[in-house]
Formats: sequence, structure tokens, C-alpha cells
Amino acid sequence: MDKRQEILEVSKLLFELTMVGDATGDLDSLLERLLGLLGNLDDIHILPKAQLYLVSPRKTCLQVAQFGLKPIWDLDDPWQGFLVGDLPATVAVVQRVPLGEYVSQACFALPLIDAGRTIGVAFLYIDSAWQPTAIETEFMYDLSKALTSLVSRSLVNEMLRVREIELEDARSDAIRRLGAASEYRDNDTGLHVVRMTNFAHCIAKALGLPLEERETIYITAPMHDVGKIGIPDAILLKPGRLDQEEFALMQQHAEIGEHLLQGNDPLIVSAREIAGSHHENWDGSGYPRGLKGEQIPLLGRVCSIADVFDALTSTRPYKEPWPVTEAVDWIHSQSGLKFDPAIVKAFDLALPEILRIRELYRDDIINPNEILELPELPPREEGWVSWDGSLTVGIDVIDEHHRYLFDLTNDLFNTVKNKRGIRQVARVLKALDHYAKVHFRAEELMMKRFGYGRLPEQLHQHEVFEKKLEEFYRELHENPVAVPFDVLVYLKDWLISHIAVEDSQLRALVGQ
Repeated sequence: MDKRQEILEVSKLLFELTMVGDATGDLDSLLERLLGLLGNLDDIHILPKAQLYLVSPRKTCLQVAQFGLKPIWDLDDPWQGFLVGDLPATVAVVQRVPLGEYVSQACFALPLIDAGRTIGVAFLYIDSAWQPTAIETEFMYDLSKALTSLVSRSLVNEMLRVREIELEDARSDAIRRLGAASEYRDNDTGLHVVRMTNFAHCIAKALGLPLEERETIYITAPMHDVGKIGIPDAILLKPGRLDQEEFALMQQHAEIGEHLLQGNDPLIVSAREIAGSHHENWDGSGYPRGLKGEQIPLLGRVCSIADVFDALTSTRPYKEPWPVTEAVDWIHSQSGLKFDPAIVKAFDLALPEILRIRELYRDDIINPNEILELPELPPREEGWVSWDGSLTVGIDVIDEHHRYLFDLTNDLFNTVKNKRGIRQVARVLKALDHYAKVHFRAEELMMKRFGYGRLPEQLHQHEVFEKKLEEFYRELHENPVAVPFDVLVYLKDWLISHIAVEDSQLRALVGQ
């Protein structure tokens, strides 16, 4: 087969590949498939090594995929990036790429230009002795166009997924907000519903429920007490125990919740089941229907323990909070009576994470002198940013907040690294944004209470961080493949510098 025929055959394969497209957004696999095709050419000496950079909305070119080289995650500074202006303007052999493991090895640079706009560049490493002919260089131009088409299609597919996520989130947020609104009537901060929801999610995970069901309970658990909207304030806010008649009226909130949550949407169905069944007891002694055992919907059984544990360990108009050990002992005593024994076991497994959540979403103002004694958490996935003793600010609760922010950052890192998809990236980013706001407000209340002099500087930095996360979330619409890498770079730099420089000065509050 002569060279022209050989190139024609591979061009046909590239065309077929372009028609199939890459619907997964896995650009590492795309490079692997591309290099596999090029390996069929004897006279085009492309090595099985390549890097793909994409332009982020911030006009920085970031490496997002590679094949045959050290993984991005193993590089010392994987996403320091370079400016769009440094990109080659046309297909060419270059002797040095801007960044990476093989910066001095010859390669073909293939600019990815879509509708006149540069979206990235691919570097295909070559045998340094190869001197491409005019025909071979022309083929590389065609290859650049084909690769541009593939990458563009992948970006469009990911953008569509972002749109789908937004629609789902709009529906989920409406459900959560209604649940939170019901809590504000008898809870000053509304954090009960946040704690209870996270407790339920931890228990569901320990129970071994699949991811889809865990996501469902996270969205719908906030609706467990929505029926309280229909309970008079005189009963709901009574500063003492309810009498028998008042308690009977209070019990109606379960049925009111069911009536409010009408519809066939799967999330509404789940929310209705939780609202109507989280006061049912395993032995049949609960309300509103006296359901027994597995007649009680599973998610209702999970939410029952989560709700009771938070109620026992929180301040209420009619009682002081129970010590954690007493609340745990009481839940154990109700195994097989009020609670499903299997879910009590799952509660025990989840207890270290549950106790951490109690501290992260507490109602009271942080005491700088409080000593935390939390059980050791289960091992997590290997992280990207590591907490160490040099980052402690000397306030136990704040340190735990910071560790959790590190955990969320590492969750995002592992989501990107393990290619779990833009859906999960968006969810982790939203969780990070939500928790950052909780953390900042808690810090600010503590600073105000104890007269911290650098409160204005902290307020400014918090505002900048929150706006930046909101910008990143919006930018997912423009380039959902490159933006997660941009976020990781920002988070690592901001968190460590903010804690080490600004938050370290919070030590001044210890001992006051």
C-alpha cells in the first residue's frame, strides 16, 4: 500500500470515529483511540504519547487529558496552565511544549479551532528523526480538524448534561426550600433539617443503599416535617410538654404533610412517604397508621432515627439537649420497638460521621475554647490536599470545619480523577459552595461575639470566595471539561493560604 493509500485508509477510520463521536467526555480514552489509529501508519512516526489542553473560560490552557505519559495527578504542578496567546497558531512540529513531563521532546502541535475560536491544542509526540513531508503535514491538518470535531462534540454533550443537572437541581431545591421553611417556625436557625438530612444520608450509606436511593433521601428528607406548616403556633412553640389533646393535634402534621405532597413525581412520592411514615414504629405503636415492620417505607425508617437523634441532642422549647451517649443508649434500647434493628446497626456504623456533622452544623455560636473529642472517621479516598498540624488555628471546631472543606476539595479531585462525570462534579461543587457559606457564617458569628478585630478582612475574603465559586458554577456552561481543573487549582491555593495567613490569627480568641 503506498503512502497516499495508507493515509486514505486511516482518514476513513478517522471519519468513522468522528461520526461515532465521544459521548462520554472521557478525553483520555479519545487520545488512546486516536493514537491506536495512528499506530497503523508505518511512515507517520507518531509515538504513543499525547497531551490534550483545553482553554478555560478564564483564558488559561489547562491539561485535561493525556495518554502514554505520567498521569496528570502524579505531576508536581499538573494544572499551572499557560496563556491562550502562547498556543501555536497552526499545525506544526515544535521542539518544546509549554508544560508537562516531556517538555523537550519533538511533537506535532494540533490547534483545535472551532468556528474561528481556539478551544485547545493537542500535542502528539513524534520520533525526533522524522521529517514529515508535505503530504504528511497536510494529513496532520485533516487530523487537527477531525480531533477538533471530536472534542467539540464531547464539550457539547457535557454542556447538555449541565443543563439537565440544572433542571434537576431546580426541582430538588424547591423541595428542600419548602422543607426548610417548615423548620423555621420552631427552629431559629433551620439547621435541624440540614443535620437530620445529612444524618439520614450517612445512615443510608452505612446501610448499603445504592447511590440513587441515597441521593433521593438527601433531596427528600428535608420534607419530613413539612406538615408542621398546618400546626398552630400555640402548640408548635409551646415552651413545655404538650398535653394529650395538644399532642394529638401535633400528630396530625404527618398526615398534613402527606396531603401537601400530592403528585406522581418520584421525588414527591419519596417525600410523601417520608413525611407520612417517619413517626411510625417498628412494633406498630407509631402514628398516623400504626404501620409495623417492613410495612413502613424504608426511607421513612431511616429518617426516623436521624430525626430522633437530632431532636434528642438539640435544644427544644420544652427540654435541654441530651448528652450524646445517653441519646445513643436510648436509640439502642428502642431497637426492635421504635426502630428497625438493621437501621440501628447502620446508625452505629455511621455514628463517627454523624457526630462530626453535629459539630459542622451546630446551632450555637462556636466557643474558641471548646475541646472536641470526636471518634476517628473511616478511611477516605486518597486526597490531593492534605491536612497537617501546621494548619491548625488552635480552635477545635474551626479546625474541624477546615478539615471538612479539605475533604470536599478532595471529593472534587477524586470525582475528576476517576471520571465520575460532570453530574457528580456539579453536585460536589454545589455541596462545597453550600458548606462554605455555613462555615463562613459560623466563623463570622464567633468573631462578632468575641470582638475579633480582623472581622472586616475576613468578611471580604469570604465574599470573594463565595463569588468565585458561583462564577465557576456558571462557567460549567462554557467548558464543563476544563472548569473542574480550574476550580481545583483555585481551591488548593485559596484554602491553604487563607487558613495559613488569615485564619491562623484566630488564635487570638483562645483564652478569652
